[in-house]
Amino acid sequence: MNFADEIFELRELQRLEGHADRVWGLAWKPATGADGVPAVLASCSGDKTVRVWEQSPLTGSFQCKAVLEETHNRTVRSCAWSPSGKLLATASFDATTAIWEDIGGDFACISTLEGHENEVKSVSWNASGSLLATCGRDKSVWIWEVLPHNEFDCVSVLQGHTQDVKMVQWHPTMDILFSCSYDNTIKIWAEDGDNDDWHCVQTLNESNSGHTSTVWALSFNATGDKMVSCSDDLTIKIWGSDIMRMQSGDGNAPWKHLSTLSGYHDRTIFSVHWSRDGIIASGAADDAIRLFVESEDHLVDGPSYKLLLKKEKAHEMDVNAVQWSSMEVNRRLASASDDGTVKIWEFAASSAHKKLQL
Repeated sequence: MNFADEIFELRELQRLEGHADRVWGLAWKPATGADGVPAVLASCSGDKTVRVWEQSPLTGSFQCKAVLEETHNRTVRSCAWSPSGKLLATASFDATTAIWEDIGGDFACISTLEGHENEVKSVSWNASGSLLATCGRDKSVWIWEVLPHNEFDCVSVLQGHTQDVKMVQWHPTMDILFSCSYDNTIKIWAEDGDNDDWHCVQTLNESNSGHTSTVWALSFNATGDKMVSCSDDLTIKIWGSDIMRMQSGDGNAPWKHLSTLSGYHDRTIFSVHWSRDGIIASGAADDAIRLFVESEDHLVDGPSYKLLLKKEKAHEMDVNAVQWSSMEVNRRLASASDDGTVKIWEFAASSAHKKLQL
């Protein structure tokens, strides 16, 4: 889409209250929010609970439909829906990952994954829903195979980071895993077909134009040939790879630095998320949300990115997570904060700009 000719705004649609502590993570349920299917959003918190919010088809407002509690006994740091939307994985500081099954709107904990020595920081499903990755403060990344009858088998424990691992994220179309850490690096993991184990195929760090402080989060564009990362070093970095090489089964296709965005947040950037139609959202400890798009003015050595919109005081405190809906039709963004709230935003052309055009 061409964003050059319009002025946009991020309009707050609803403020969701209910959590009794900071909200850490968000996850939109796949295949909801379009074609008459109500949008569903999960949020997780320091209050040891996960809340599932559903949009009313009549009023359009979100209401809390379920509270998942009494399973984790410490902060729930991350949540992720399986690609089918049938299962919800939740990662907690209690060193466990819980798997919940959605049975007609009622949620039951069907499995608890144990093994990490302490806090589990992030959880992610691969594109087919056959693998689950977790990571933690114990510096390790675990890969679990999803088996029949709600069984999960740990197939690999990846040791490579030297500090707390903040996030794991599968590539959107291929079984290549990415992890980012307090050790300032992003590591890329692929399966070795010869010995059926996983190994690190690349490390993105300061030596190859990477981050110089904790890397908090990463996200991919729709086609999977670009990645965005954010850091305590106050920068957002764009990376690119040869999608054709990856699709041919080459997990070693290198990722290269394309662009660095700096000067847009003045405190730690905790979250980035790339929408299906190309908008990068970022949330930070400066209470703000920023939106970026690729510029039409390409640099000699690759693409450049420009600030599309800035939302000061998006929350009263740190913005811990931003998450675009997977549906392009509504351009809905959710944000989570230390202030204990979740906000639903609509990204749209400015109404004032529309009036000027008329």
